[in-house]
Amino acid sequence: MEYYSLHVYTLPFARLVYLLVPQVFNMVFTPMSLLAEPGTRLPLMGNEAIARGVLEAGVYIVTGYPGTPSSEVIMTLQEYSRDLDIYVEWSVNERVALEVAIGAAISGARAMSTMKAPGLNVASDPLLSAAYSGVDGGLVVYVADDPGPHTTQTEQDSRWYGELAKLPLISPSSPQEAKDYVVASVELSEALGLPVLLRTTTRVSHTVGDVLLGEIKQPRKGRGFSKNPERFVRAGMDWNLERHKWLNSRLARVEELSAKLGLNKVIGAGELCIVTEGAALNYVLETVEEYSLSARVLKLGLLHPFPRGFILDNIRGCREILVVEELDPYIEQHLKTVLYDAGLFIPIRGKTTKHLPIEGELDKSIVLNALGLKQRDQPRSPHKTPRRPPPLCPGCPHRFTFLALKRAISKKGFKLSEVPVIGDIGCYALSVYKPIDMLWTEHSMGASVSMAMGLKLAGYDKPVVAVIGDSTLYHAGLQSLIEAVNKRVDLLVIVVDNGVVAMTGHQSTPAWSTSETGRILKPISLDELVKAVNPDELRIVDSYNYDELVGVFEEFIDKPGVKVVVSRHPCALLEARLKGVKTRYTVDVELCKGCKACLVVTGCPAIVMEGGRARIIQEDCNGCGLCTRFCPYNAIKQMG
Repeated sequence: MEYYSLHVYTLPFARLVYLLVPQVFNMVFTPMSLLAEPGTRLPLMGNEAIARGVLEAGVYIVTGYPGTPSSEVIMTLQEYSRDLDIYVEWSVNERVALEVAIGAAISGARAMSTMKAPGLNVASDPLLSAAYSGVDGGLVVYVADDPGPHTTQTEQDSRWYGELAKLPLISPSSPQEAKDYVVASVELSEALGLPVLLRTTTRVSHTVGDVLLGEIKQPRKGRGFSKNPERFVRAGMDWNLERHKWLNSRLARVEELSAKLGLNKVIGAGELCIVTEGAALNYVLETVEEYSLSARVLKLGLLHPFPRGFILDNIRGCREILVVEELDPYIEQHLKTVLYDAGLFIPIRGKTTKHLPIEGELDKSIVLNALGLKQRDQPRSPHKTPRRPPPLCPGCPHRFTFLALKRAISKKGFKLSEVPVIGDIGCYALSVYKPIDMLWTEHSMGASVSMAMGLKLAGYDKPVVAVIGDSTLYHAGLQSLIEAVNKRVDLLVIVVDNGVVAMTGHQSTPAWSTSETGRILKPISLDELVKAVNPDELRIVDSYNYDELVGVFEEFIDKPGVKVVVSRHPCALLEARLKGVKTRYTVDVELCKGCKACLVVTGCPAIVMEGGRARIIQEDCNGCGLCTRFCPYNAIKQMG
């Protein structure tokens, strides 16, 4: 069985590239086996390397929820799950995923749960309790942060969760370390009896590098579970106090154990000291090498508990210290405390001294600036690529839904500026961009219905619309819908159902009957779930039926009660990939007047203007035909 890795610096949407343009994918990607023999060197993406680390660590249970930049770990493992004796499946949300992994780990099985940064917020409740209960099998909680941000609603710095949860937190700097640190995390977890947080960033998760493979271990399954209320029941306050003391005693051993695992390293020598971790290490090493700097680089792999002993053993003799890290001044603040307590007064530069920015990703030019060095002349391209916001894909059913909603609002006599459209997390959030320009908010998973409800309760006297995707409704939206129905709020809820977790690479939802691994599932009907909540109105419409959608929205927009419209049509991208495109459209240049209505109204990326006339890029057209509705000259024709 084969998997694929891209020979470029980053890989934000490998699976999406494969689904969108398989020819390009196959030209750029090279086949390889994740099950290669020990000693083999393979070019692996960071997440692929973590997947290999799962096999080398003998992990048996892997759960998670899709979220860039973490998704490829489970996607990679699912490619091989039929050849391996492991359980690797998506869960309905991150909290459930982590709780499944915790349940496995307290039985002695080795487990991992994966998520992006905001997902750790969702899973934080069981995470903190798991610290008190501890585990008997290694448990790794993999969280991927997104400095930039590239695909995430916040630039969350999950390093602080180590302190909040009082759990060990380690951070790799390369694909090789990403793999090796999975094995180290499992060993550390079992030595301490605690879950371990493995934190990466986008540039580690999606960077490709040569990885030396180790030996694959037999997955460790559960060994049994015995009743122990003092340990596992959080309702006992005296027990909780004792478990807190136990947790603190475990943490006191972390630095000693991590030293044996080689998580912290010193690279080079000199009176200029640079303390760094994660992806930032690569920018530092490139700079030091290129400019032949005499610098002592302290690379931290263990971030919590902060490695006080390692710092004090290796920081003496430094005339100044530069802390290079992304997002918050986490290392900088801890380093200052350690040096102050030790009576060492060495100048420290970093984010608090404004030598590095506190937002966004770092790069080599930022490190150069912090070191007071000038960028060496580089050949510059005479052309600057314009920024382009991500559009909805050609044929996307969400485009139909939002344009129908826009039409219905106008037909009812409301201004678009009067009707808030409260959004959620998913592909449909791209409707915020022109020309669709419909979404007012996008906050967090499942928040659309709750926030829309709050707006109405606060006295907003015009209609309010909440839009939520099918996977997001399963994830966290049902509770919000229950609340709105229970409290009898006047609200239009539109569930845009494309049958898949699309934006993160087309993962399964609870509506599927077979998982990516071939596991036979019991589908959970979204329609039946919504019916059980008992809204005042429920209508299910094919998203491509534009006229019916307009009519239903017009009927429901200001009608009292909670009205739910399920706007359903399969994701056009996935359908094109699985079944091919049977119908495409073209522009009759003799009839086209160059009015741009097709492009200005729909924003379809398959339509371009050339020589003053519209043209449809045939390779991109998915045959939805929406553009034909808005051409006043009937110049867009279905191809024979």
